[in-house]
Amino acid sequence: MPAARPIVLYRHPLSGHCHRVEMFLRMLDLPYETRDVDLLAGEQRQPAFLALNVLGQVPVIDDDGTVLSDSNAILAYLALRYAPPSWLPRDALGAARVQRWLSLAAGPLAYGAARARAIRVFGRSADPSEPIATAGALLARMEQMLDGAPFLAGDSPTIADLAMYTYTAHAPEGGVALEAYPRVLAWLARVRALPGFIPMPASAIA
Repeated sequence: MPAARPIVLYRHPLSGHCHRVEMFLRMLDLPYETRDVDLLAGEQRQPAFLALNVLGQVPVIDDDGTVLSDSNAILAYLALRYAPPSWLPRDALGAARVQRWLSLAAGPLAYGAARARAIRVFGRSADPSEPIATAGALLARMEQMLDGAPFLAGDSPTIADLAMYTYTAHAPEGGVALEAYPRVLAWLARVRALPGFIPMPASAIA
């Protein structure tokens, strides 16, 4: 069922959480419009934005009056409402395999590669050594788990791939090298080859 009117995506253009949502909107060929939120100026903490998401975080979507935050929750919503079932399997095992990766995206990926990148790209005053180590450990596990599997949760792309893609692809911006993980690199290339894929802009330090 197509969207009744363009979905509004509140985003920051260098946020991987926002990019994973925008990728899916494009891959599903859904009409949408973007509204950039100036995070550095604190726009996300202003009453107008807090009325959309009390947590003060992007992304947020407004789908004809249905307002939803949290990138992984938005991916699940879009998959269940607009996508073929292959993007979020309805069987118990298939759904569980996807959920495992969504948990990794919200855990080791967020606290590893994403955090290391944020420290460098946004000039945060923090020691990057721990998130870089966390990123390396996750990449090593991904390399093992991709042995014989073209996509993270099976033979076809799911929202698990979108949730994991951006911060993995942009890990070098945080000082995390990818050259030692050929299966991860091949998987990134397969995601980039999907119809409708759009890249996230590289940061100035890339």
